[in-house]
Amino acid sequence: MPGLSFPQGVVRAMDAIFVSLMNGIVYGLLLFMVSAGLTLIFGMMGVLNFAHASFYMLGAYFAFALQPLLGFWAAIVVSPLMVAAVGVLVERYFLRRVHQHGHAHELLLTFGLSFIIAELVKLFFGNYPVNYRIPKSLDFSAFTLGGSDYPVYRILMAAIAIAMFVAIYLLLTRTRVGIVVRSAIYRPHMAEALGHNVPLVFMGVFGVGAGLAGLAGAIAGAFYTTNPNMALELGVMVFVVVVVGGLGSLAGAMLASLLIGVITSLAISVDASLADLFALWGARDWAEGVGGLLTLKVSSLSATIPFALMLLILLLRPNGLMGEKA
Repeated sequence: MPGLSFPQGVVRAMDAIFVSLMNGIVYGLLLFMVSAGLTLIFGMMGVLNFAHASFYMLGAYFAFALQPLLGFWAAIVVSPLMVAAVGVLVERYFLRRVHQHGHAHELLLTFGLSFIIAELVKLFFGNYPVNYRIPKSLDFSAFTLGGSDYPVYRILMAAIAIAMFVAIYLLLTRTRVGIVVRSAIYRPHMAEALGHNVPLVFMGVFGVGAGLAGLAGAIAGAFYTTNPNMALELGVMVFVVVVVGGLGSLAGAMLASLLIGVITSLAISVDASLADLFALWGARDWAEGVGGLLTLKVSSLSATIPFALMLLILLLRPNGLMGEKA
């Protein structure tokens, strides 16, 4: 029986959709790698860390500085540990001092800290992108589709993000460490009565959350651009992910990250507008005459779609997709 054949235009369109879908999943998993630490910190400590994306940036710059000395893979391992150490110091000597004053003081403190970290990065590395790249041994394609090579490093990033999700989930739900952490959150006085050092647990949680962001930066910085504005570029989107998924929900962060990544990636490839839709009913001239949103291409609105989704979630489900009710 002869195989089915499709017109070349249909094949190219299917290839483009598949590549966009793959890119969206990888981008969504990157968002999860960064937002996982923020979700962990807020869910365990109630601290909305505005400087979290700065830890992501530090991970990339630490890995860039260590790569010539240790090699690529060793830099990937060591840089998140260094970022975790920075997070521990921030929690111990800054956040702990203002924690008793409420969330507003914590938010303002981390907001100011994000600017300090950005200026320190510019002071040491300059106000321009650095040449942090993946090694040649990983610079090859996993497969070819539609005449385009798909980098194997993208698949590696996705695999690391999935492994991170599984590891965090198992740690919090299947180990004694997870039991101690959760008991320190919900029953801190009882945990202290049982001999656990609750402030030390909080410090460890904050350090781990910062380290996860540093790991994301060390991995993604080699593929994307490492520059002093990378925290600002991704930081806002990370907060969108946390709000849409539900504050404190790890599974919600994963779901929201994939949803936002896929929608954004597919929207970029859509070169159509509402005027094209009105053209089906013979009203294109009217739509083009009205102008405004009716003539804007979907691709030009791709950057605003996540924020529209966040607004919709806040209106219909304020606790997020998988957030617990207060």
